[in-house]
Amino acid sequence: MIKQCVVGLLLIILLAPAGYAQVRITVDASRPGEAISPTMYGVFFEDINFGADGGLYAELVKNRSFEFDLPLRGWRILKRGGAEGRAYAVRNEARPRNPRYLRIEIDEQGLGFGLHNEGFRGMGVKQGVPCNLSLETRRGKGNVTGLRAELVGSDQTTMAECRITGLTENWQTLKCRLVPSRTDSKATLNILFQGEGTVDIDMVSLFPTDTWKKRENGLRADLVQLLSDMKPGFLRFPGGCIVEGFDLSQRYQWKNTVGDLKDRVVTINRWNFEFKHRPTPDYYQSFGLGFYEYFLLAEDLGAEPMPIINCGMACQFNTAELTPLEELAPYIQDALDLIEFANGPVSSRWGKLRADLGHPLPFNMKMLGIGNEQWGPQYIERYIPFAKAVKDRYPGIKLIAATGSDGTIFPNGEAEIEYLWEQWRKLKPEFVDEHFYRDPEWFLENTDWYDNYDRSGPKLFVGEYAAQSVGVGSPDNRNTLKCALYEAAFMTGMERNADVVRMSCYAPLFGHEEAWQWRPDLIWFDNLKSYGSVNYHVQKLFSLNPGTHMVPSQVSGVPGINVKSRMLNVSTTWDKNAREVIVKAVNVGERLLTATMDLKGTQVGKTMKVIVLSSGKLTDENTLEEPDKIVPQETIAKIPGTSFDVEFKPYSFTLLRIPVK
Repeated sequence: MIKQCVVGLLLIILLAPAGYAQVRITVDASRPGEAISPTMYGVFFEDINFGADGGLYAELVKNRSFEFDLPLRGWRILKRGGAEGRAYAVRNEARPRNPRYLRIEIDEQGLGFGLHNEGFRGMGVKQGVPCNLSLETRRGKGNVTGLRAELVGSDQTTMAECRITGLTENWQTLKCRLVPSRTDSKATLNILFQGEGTVDIDMVSLFPTDTWKKRENGLRADLVQLLSDMKPGFLRFPGGCIVEGFDLSQRYQWKNTVGDLKDRVVTINRWNFEFKHRPTPDYYQSFGLGFYEYFLLAEDLGAEPMPIINCGMACQFNTAELTPLEELAPYIQDALDLIEFANGPVSSRWGKLRADLGHPLPFNMKMLGIGNEQWGPQYIERYIPFAKAVKDRYPGIKLIAATGSDGTIFPNGEAEIEYLWEQWRKLKPEFVDEHFYRDPEWFLENTDWYDNYDRSGPKLFVGEYAAQSVGVGSPDNRNTLKCALYEAAFMTGMERNADVVRMSCYAPLFGHEEAWQWRPDLIWFDNLKSYGSVNYHVQKLFSLNPGTHMVPSQVSGVPGINVKSRMLNVSTTWDKNAREVIVKAVNVGERLLTATMDLKGTQVGKTMKVIVLSSGKLTDENTLEEPDKIVPQETIAKIPGTSFDVEFKPYSFTLLRIPVK
């Protein structure tokens, strides 16, 4: 959100006597430099913090196919008015990808025997917005003729109901529609069977109809809209540590996530048990949001798809399990088949599957990450055959290699990163992925991090970063203004080095207010509402205003915060399409800072756009209760000439778009 108003000269720009301003920003607009990558700013999705099931993926039923560790996890049996019976899981080995279904035996119908589903910390439903219920079912012995579904509110009153009849002895998918009489973030679902005897059910699904683009099996529209508003250059998926898995049996296998929903193999989520301070035993992956949906989302966002694939290594922070080199062929084949799925003709095996799912045209995938946060010689010896196989068959695919995790948080980390960089300079992947989860001060003190990187080596992808207000993995981390501003200062350094830093994204992306495992996160939500953190608004401002070319600039006279960091950090770019110079300035100090802006080699327009993100305290943050506490404020200011003074508020990120001729 950007709040707008039009102001006069004195609000932002002051005509001041010579020497009034301590700081001078000199921009040579006559010499635009190297082009900035259109993928400079993107988003990274990982199924953490209930980001997929219970979040972006709009399914309301938890454990819809009874494949969790406990078949009735998320469910409980209902017995009303003398009803008697039982429910238990049955395993059908003829369906190895979805082997379980639930058998219900009703001895006494009473006033109702059935099942209750709790949803993902409840179900978010909206008044008058229909929800489509579907389930696979068949009847056995007895006279079970149908069922009644109830949508129950948080006050335990019925908000909607519908009936299904026509059960037969053969499996069939039956449907009905529930229309809530009011809005409730904590609704639940009851299914009550009519009659006595045996009935089997599977794939119980409840979907709201107001999904993104009204798609069946779709995504939450408000969460996708927040992503769309950023206009990201790329979408990195599916992770993250999800790619690796706690062990290789839990690694992400993309072929298990495409095709018919009932054939997608449910897997435990590795964040289910990662943190003792946030146990989530009900955290699984249904893969309703699978690789086809990821590619479709990237297309919807106008973003380049960037899949990351397992390279035969489990998470090295967990089991560090390895696939022997002589058994690596299936992993490599998965990578080749993925490229065919994304780009192949409909006459190919995997291109045909893409077409059968509804997308005959290729997704035009250009990039592929091999491994996530891997390190050590065992990574290199697996990367090499992966890279050779991909390049031999698809030479145009650009490869992304890793440098492990943040070097400060794993044993001998900095030495491991140096070792990997030695290898990458020899092996020459197109991109090397660096991750930074550090305290805010590190981001402020290292705005020059990329100033001296080798320009002749691989380009940089800053694939995960976020300032940790308390400590890495701490449940007390917050999305404070301080973290956002110090990240913004670091981002000015990335942008000043956009000739070598070609892509970047914050991580993690989503966090459920009641089901998170890791914080801070860019976007927060509950079952009905969502909002962008202050960090989100920083990312969005950079993403919407990257410019097309670097512009040389000099900043002088900036006061220091300490010996390692400055009060004001600045980057300048040129937008050849809008014919504007874009200035991004981050004032992390507690006092107003005035700077003289000198634009060399150009003439300027009469007015410019000024966007300011600021608040009174560094500890301020957005919340569900105050989602717009800190949002960008947009104004229009007059420009008196090619040299003028600009005021930068305390604790602020200011963006100027200056028309030039």
